[in-house]
Amino acid sequence: MVGNGFMGAAHSQGWRVAPRFFELAATPETTVLVGRDEHRVAAAADNWGWHETSTSWRDTIARDDIDVVDIVTPGDSHAEIAIAALEAGKHVLCEKPLANTVAEAEAMAAAAERATEQGIRAMVGFTYRRVPAVTFARDLVAAGRIGQVRQVRAVYLQDWLRDAESPMTWRLDKTRAGSGALGDIGAHAVDLAQFVTGRQLASVSGVLETLVAERPLLAEGRGLSGTAAAERGQVTVDDVALFTGRFDDGVLGSFEATRFSTGRKNALRLEVSGSDGAIAFNLEDLNSLQFYDATADPAVQGFTKVLVTEPEHPYVSAWWPAGHMLGYEHGFSHQARDFVDAIVRGEQPRPSFADGLQVQRVLDAVETSSGAGSAWTAV
Repeated sequence: MVGNGFMGAAHSQGWRVAPRFFELAATPETTVLVGRDEHRVAAAADNWGWHETSTSWRDTIARDDIDVVDIVTPGDSHAEIAIAALEAGKHVLCEKPLANTVAEAEAMAAAAERATEQGIRAMVGFTYRRVPAVTFARDLVAAGRIGQVRQVRAVYLQDWLRDAESPMTWRLDKTRAGSGALGDIGAHAVDLAQFVTGRQLASVSGVLETLVAERPLLAEGRGLSGTAAAERGQVTVDDVALFTGRFDDGVLGSFEATRFSTGRKNALRLEVSGSDGAIAFNLEDLNSLQFYDATADPAVQGFTKVLVTEPEHPYVSAWWPAGHMLGYEHGFSHQARDFVDAIVRGEQPRPSFADGLQVQRVLDAVETSSGAGSAWTAV
């Protein structure tokens, strides 16, 4: 695994736990953790159960005993590492968004397509697909339980940047992150809407806004641009993204991504309205799905809260008795299970790099639309 920040902890949990609860087709061994700082990566490896460490991802992917490379670094390094790993014959799991630009994502998707000819697989980590309630929602829509899809609403609300004096981080630097709320959390809203409905966005009209233009640089040493720590750094990404989208079958969707929604910590919400019913999901209540059956007797119609903890629900049979809740980290175990099993079966794991590229094109179209006065822009 390349990277040892927040996502490194989450992915490590997934790799470690998946083979202990699922009957995997092969057992992953957490062999090498790669990071730039040898002391930090050593401490992380000790905490997360990696056998050894390295400060060179290039040396690591050249090793014969490495089969899989998991990339959890900032977006500016995704393309270089992923393409090199695929060309070295390694299966690749890469965090979302796939890259910082469409051109990088196209190169990654092309490399993944070439690698497929040698039986090498690549997947992008849109982990929220694997929350049982989300997969169940997808299954209900696919089975026609809400009838014809007519409208989609997706929002991702956080508030961790609401304090204007919060310091700069790499997520606020466009050269590192590619975009702000749009790519960081908006990408999840886009993927979730497309995954659950089985449709793809074809055009968008949106606006991006930066609410706090400058922030204090980190107090330790030097800031992002190499200036003195007492200075302030320029925020070069969006804080808020609002856009309307039209899916490939004409259905309209509305989307919002913000890290300034005061009081909202991790509210990824999706609502899909259909001719015969509706579903609604909120990540802050991730063990349940709201389901509305418009074909029922009008006297008893209403949104029903379905507790998605039964063994019949996706992934749940591997875990606890009904009503014993799952958490954020379980999605990463489900991701590891699906990735390993697809590799062993010789199948393409989903979402593929091609799927990641399509989401990247949506993000790019939103940015283009915002720069053109919210003009409708093709994906």
